[in-house]
Amino acid sequence: MSEQVEKSATAIHYKSIRLKKREERRIKQGHVWLFSNEIDNTETPLKSFEAGDVVTVEASNGKAIGVAYVNPNTLICGRIISRSAKARFNQGFIKKRIQAAQQLRDINFSQPYYRLVFGDSDGLPGLVIDRFGDVFVAQITTAGMEKMKDIITTTIENLYHPKALVYSNETASRKLEGLPLYEEVAIGELSESVQIEENGAKFDVPMSGGQKTGWFYDHRLARKRLQEMAKGKRVLDVFSYLGSWGIEAAVAGAEQVVCVDASSAALDGVEKNAKLNGVQDKLTTYEGNAFDVLKVLISEGHKYDIVIIDPPAFVKRKKDIRSGTDGYRRINELAMRLVENNGVLVSASCSH
Repeated sequence: MSEQVEKSATAIHYKSIRLKKREERRIKQGHVWLFSNEIDNTETPLKSFEAGDVVTVEASNGKAIGVAYVNPNTLICGRIISRSAKARFNQGFIKKRIQAAQQLRDINFSQPYYRLVFGDSDGLPGLVIDRFGDVFVAQITTAGMEKMKDIITTTIENLYHPKALVYSNETASRKLEGLPLYEEVAIGELSESVQIEENGAKFDVPMSGGQKTGWFYDHRLARKRLQEMAKGKRVLDVFSYLGSWGIEAAVAGAEQVVCVDASSAALDGVEKNAKLNGVQDKLTTYEGNAFDVLKVLISEGHKYDIVIIDPPAFVKRKKDIRSGTDGYRRINELAMRLVENNGVLVSASCSH
């Protein structure tokens, strides 16, 4: 039976989408996105495809150079899933990519708390999966991956037998793909929160109502680096959310930690996590607009050995570039005025 399924799968022929002359150079050099102005609309009209269709990508001479899924309604109209024109976007493909991602995580992490799938980086564009022990939180951001949701669910269930799998599909970028915003528990029952361990610290992470997938695993290694310089230091953690930077610094021996966030719920989480790690006596929180709070701290003459600025995206689309760039300049200028001589500024941006 499985042999018959495999044969029928290999017999699938995807429609082709052809690139204009010389537009394939960027793809051949390793880029994984196709832009709508790169498509040869005479040979393969973009509007002849539906959002989420899987296609064979052709160079301008008609030679197949990979497989992608497309969305004719977006500027990024295609995302490469394989450099092999023989690849088939099916359950076997998804399973192999997740297993490959798992092998890489096993090399780096001894506990099951990490970003299991990181979109394009793991060959699964439009899909993020964060692992919180036996609870998995997935986020799908593209129409092509949305069509594979049931297969993703089945694959996670077969590979991990999770306590819960939730789709946190509420990011605004889904609107660009013509997708609805929703949260869905696909497997099991979701508890209000889960406890994770990261860099020697424990955190209680909300599974619903938090930011994005609930935790920012992408800064895990940077926070580990911060711990190496935190002992005996005064630390200011701005846009702290649940206090990941500040509390990990406190666990590593920081003398004083100040967390700033506009969300009272987030700061409640900071205080809860500080108690969880026994560092509540080192911690102070400020609720309010980060720009305003930093101005107050400057006026009061405060200085810190380490200042972390990890804001939300100030630039979400092209029209935001001017105002967003100004926002990053202003927040970093304020932060620099709070850094002690020979201190350290950690500045992050999730705009792209």
